[in-house]
Amino acid sequence: GTLVFKLFDFTPKICGPLVIELVCIWPSSAQTEKKLRGAVGRICVFSGNTGMEPKLYRPPAEVRGMSSLDRDAFTQTISVPAVRVPVRVLNKVVKSLKKSSIQRPGVPRVVQDTEENADYRLVLLDPHRVTSPTSFSEAEAEALRSFGVPEELHHYELKLTYENLKSEEVLEAVLPQGQDVTSGFSRVGHIAHMNLRDHQLQYKNLIGQVIMDKNPGVTCVVNKTNIIDSTYRNFQMEVLAGEENMVAKVKENGLTYKFDFSRVYWNPRLSTEHERVVQLTKWGDTVFDVFAGVGPFAIPAARRGANVLANDLNPESHRWLQHNCKLNKVEKKVRTFNLDGRAFIQGPLREELPALLKEKVRVHVVMNLPALALDFLDAFRGLLHQEPQCEENLPTVHCYGFSKDDDPDTDVVKRASQSLGFPLEKLCSVHFVRNVAPNKDMLCVMFTLPKEVLYSTEAQTGETGS
Repeated sequence: GTLVFKLFDFTPKICGPLVIELVCIWPSSAQTEKKLRGAVGRICVFSGNTGMEPKLYRPPAEVRGMSSLDRDAFTQTISVPAVRVPVRVLNKVVKSLKKSSIQRPGVPRVVQDTEENADYRLVLLDPHRVTSPTSFSEAEAEALRSFGVPEELHHYELKLTYENLKSEEVLEAVLPQGQDVTSGFSRVGHIAHMNLRDHQLQYKNLIGQVIMDKNPGVTCVVNKTNIIDSTYRNFQMEVLAGEENMVAKVKENGLTYKFDFSRVYWNPRLSTEHERVVQLTKWGDTVFDVFAGVGPFAIPAARRGANVLANDLNPESHRWLQHNCKLNKVEKKVRTFNLDGRAFIQGPLREELPALLKEKVRVHVVMNLPALALDFLDAFRGLLHQEPQCEENLPTVHCYGFSKDDDPDTDVVKRASQSLGFPLEKLCSVHFVRNVAPNKDMLCVMFTLPKEVLYSTEAQTGETGS
């Protein structure tokens, strides 16, 4: 008759109960049981691994709550599956089992045969992917057969150390259970910049050391201690691990920037946005960068052949802006200013704009200060009220803003319109840049500066101060 037979096995070290279920048709139940047990003995060289614990690589429980990093405390031995492969076909088998072989930092895929046979090696497998001989894909199983490698699994006792663990695994094991674990950071040259939450602060130095250990090239880990300075947009930060060297050198879109990260604003998450706007400029255009920082808009625009006037209120940003212009060999294409944004618009921009309009030069105005830039748009009201009106080639404005509104696009357009004193609803486009926090988006409003604003007889109403 038909008999369903279940056999339970336990391998306490690395797995839960193994359940093997076979359905067979044999003359009698006695014969069935005998045949089943024989089959299990043959195929389960690596018995117990179908119940492989998902957290196989979990560090020892004793590290929980550790406040000072003890790397030796993470050492443990685990069992992993392996296939025994003749040396003569080793390279071919390793290539065929690439998706199933073990992939851990610092762990070799191939080790000496435990039986010390020089003609064989063991290929270690990922215990989360390979739990029995049937775990291999059809292509992998066919490759093993074609190379004469038995599809049976062997145990291999693998020594795991701190070096073999990922940063999130270390931190998840150390920090209290049930709390958020962070392993994310912004990379700025050799600096890893973190935003730790209050409950993580007692582990801040350990977290910093782990991040530095697990990320080659990171020699300094810092944590932001408060919000961005409202005047100069730079962070107050604390060094968690490594050297206290804040002067970083970074590459973005093929260009090099150098600056003191503790004294200027730099966001590596904006590289795509920098490139997007720069691609809108052409050779011979003029770009006014009102809040230029250290040059991520100004320098690539100059590299594309635009003439650039770049401004920043922060003296440190202005100094590094000049340095980076020379570093990227565009100093002849960029004029720099150390002014308040509104003073820059009503000074150098106003002085240059009439001639540019007369010569029909394409003009871009970039205003990347999302916390405040929309409020600066009133500086354009009546900017050229004493000049002859021009209706062609009016400046294109790229103005950034944050919004927490349920309809962020409508919100930033409304605020831009209020600042300009002119409705932009049908005259602009809004580009989503990024989500900076829950329910807080960064957006870019792009529009042609209306002649009704530029040549208005209404005086500017804004206050200078950023």
